[in-house]
Amino acid sequence: MTRIGLIRLLTLAMFSMALIVMPLVTPVRAAGGDSPSPPPSDSKTKDKKKDKSSNLEDSTFTKGYRAAYTTIYERNDYAGAIEQLKALGHDDNADVANLFGYSYRKLGDYNVSQIWYERALKTDPNHVRTWQYYGLWQLEQGNRDQAEYHLTKIGALCGKDCPEYRSLASALEKSLVTGLIY
Repeated sequence: MTRIGLIRLLTLAMFSMALIVMPLVTPVRAAGGDSPSPPPSDSKTKDKKKDKSSNLEDSTFTKGYRAAYTTIYERNDYAGAIEQLKALGHDDNADVANLFGYSYRKLGDYNVSQIWYERALKTDPNHVRTWQYYGLWQLEQGNRDQAEYHLTKIGALCGKDCPEYRSLASALEKSLVTGLIY
């Protein structure tokens, strides 16, 4: 068999496998596998400890965060959300920094987006949503190895069944099958 024939056979095999596996894969949003985290709750519990990375008990902050969240995920107004996030004055909060990173990424400003993702992870190295979004950022940049590292990190933090793991794993799989970068 010639080299070209072998390549064609392998390509056909990959697409056949994709057609078989595709119904088993959990669907993801069209926005590159980004599924939003729910906005924070206003509820306060006695056991919650307030620290610099969790200002969710402050109702003014919570309302502002929810407004920015809605602006991003329901209106897809990323520039507007950035202004709302700036007004919160909680740039040291991992949730806020992650939404900044997400918004800048969606606007195509990958350099600024990276700064915010890294800031979120500096604030909270176990922030699963940031590992997911930053993994998608890596995939969009063509850094597949780094995206796989992020996937491994997510798996260690929340397991292979959590939505963030499934979303990034699905985006990685799609990029293999289609050859596209998200």
